[in-house]
Amino acid sequence: MATDMSGTALDSVQCPVCSKDFTSDAINGHLDVCLLKSNADGGPPMKKLCSEASPKIASGEHHSVVSASYGVFSMFHGNKEKMSHQNDTSASCPNKQADGSAVNKGVKRSFPVQIQTAPRYSGPQKENDGQTINATPNLSLRTLLTSNKPLAEILRPKTMEDYFGQSKVVGEQTILRSLLDCQEIPSLILWGPPGCGKTTLAHIIANNSKKKGTARFVQLSATSASTADVREVIKQSQNELRLFKRRTILFIDEIHRFNKSQQDTFLPHVECGTVTLIGATTENPSFQVNAALLSRCRVIVLEKLSVEAMGSILHRAVAALGITVLEQDQANPEWPDHQADSNEPKVYIEQKALDTITYLCDGDARTGLNSLQLAVQAQISLTRLGVTGPGGSTQEILVTEEHIKEGLQRSHILYDKAGEEHFNCISALHKSMRGSHENAALYWLGRMLEGGEDPLYVARRLVRFASEDVGMADPFALPQAVSTFQACHFIGMPECEVILAQCVTYLSRAAKSIDVYRAYNNVKACLRNHKGPLPPVPLHLRNAPTRLMKQLGYAKGYKYNPAFSAPVEQQYLPEELQGIDFFTWTPSEG
Repeated sequence: MATDMSGTALDSVQCPVCSKDFTSDAINGHLDVCLLKSNADGGPPMKKLCSEASPKIASGEHHSVVSASYGVFSMFHGNKEKMSHQNDTSASCPNKQADGSAVNKGVKRSFPVQIQTAPRYSGPQKENDGQTINATPNLSLRTLLTSNKPLAEILRPKTMEDYFGQSKVVGEQTILRSLLDCQEIPSLILWGPPGCGKTTLAHIIANNSKKKGTARFVQLSATSASTADVREVIKQSQNELRLFKRRTILFIDEIHRFNKSQQDTFLPHVECGTVTLIGATTENPSFQVNAALLSRCRVIVLEKLSVEAMGSILHRAVAALGITVLEQDQANPEWPDHQADSNEPKVYIEQKALDTITYLCDGDARTGLNSLQLAVQAQISLTRLGVTGPGGSTQEILVTEEHIKEGLQRSHILYDKAGEEHFNCISALHKSMRGSHENAALYWLGRMLEGGEDPLYVARRLVRFASEDVGMADPFALPQAVSTFQACHFIGMPECEVILAQCVTYLSRAAKSIDVYRAYNNVKACLRNHKGPLPPVPLHLRNAPTRLMKQLGYAKGYKYNPAFSAPVEQQYLPEELQGIDFFTWTPSEG
């Protein structure tokens, strides 16, 4: 069942053939005529209004049409299993006349009615009366308070004109924008952080396709859908393409939640064009998506929204809600007269409050819009309890910067301990210490710890760094790092954060030497590149615990110099490696 912007149910369903919306009473009559027309033409049916088909069915003129069209429809929807991503995808009802009586009493049929899975298109378009619909929805504050939907969902953009922040990917002169405009949509993997517009872009593509009638749109979530659900959608897509020449756009949210075998289900169908796959993921697809599936899709990298883009999104939201923005030079504004007969209070918001949201939401549009909604709802609730507004009246409400900070305590830190951001931050910390930049090293350490990283993991990496990058230039660096690991193990977070900061600062300031690291890598290269069997250990270097081994020459000539507690014999390498210096040797020397 479709819903309006406020979540109110509308008594309408979508025709699975021509994608038009009809009331539940009229869909049966329209569907019979629409399917019969498709069977006669051998292609997509001509768009026919329900009002043209209903009188004929009600009068009984097309009594035989019901049986014929039902045969075509049964072939198209042979499998009647319900799909888990739809709330109600099937309805059992006989054909009815205008008075409610059944037309074909001998036929009892049950067919699925596809429910609209994408938001209704509300961009600039022409209605039957020729009027243009405004692209920006006009919402009332009452709708904001009574709706159970978040503001981010209510104000989800429907057109590319309202889609901000990703001009590098879908700008006016980009290849992807040209493909979207001409309805040549390739299979895509949308990769980006939360709240950057992955799902919104998929819905915009769906709205454009539905408006032009070139494709149907199906949405699944990998968190709840199973392989059987995917196979059912693919089966319906094959029927749609074979009978009605209509493509299917399958949107999989959080596609990285599917395992490798589940992702393999898409391979042949994406390859042959049965479905156009659009997958959304917050994880690096190089690690989480099959390489075979990546080769069949184009990866679109969406960036974190900039401060300017967030400002545009928030100003669109306050304009839709009818909220007045007070500039910074209006610290003591003269409040305009409010209409006494208005049922809704007049809401004002400081420009500083909007700026605070743009900086604190960390490029997440969902967090920014929902924070705005929380602040407005909180102030309206206080007004209803009798708290007067800035103009001395309960009909005037001011949302300030303090109200925003109260609802959004701190910036949302994008960090995933098991994802790509984990490796990005530890790499940045390692390189900052290697470059002796202590301020940058402390910053990346803070990003990891405040994001919830395990302090012992950081401490282990510092122990490695002390030997790999500092090495013999400062032999005390390794004991410092080991002590840091033990201290973190003893006391844990948050007390151990200053210990980690001390060690990071010490390693950043310490002299650097990779001689040991390079020398050991040369040893490994020498062993791997050696041709033939490895040379035996020289007899004088072997251990001689028995008399027989001594008779064979083991440890012969190996004497200690008491002054230095070191052997006198200098031949410690096999004969063919005499004179080699791994600290200066390179594998290319042989």
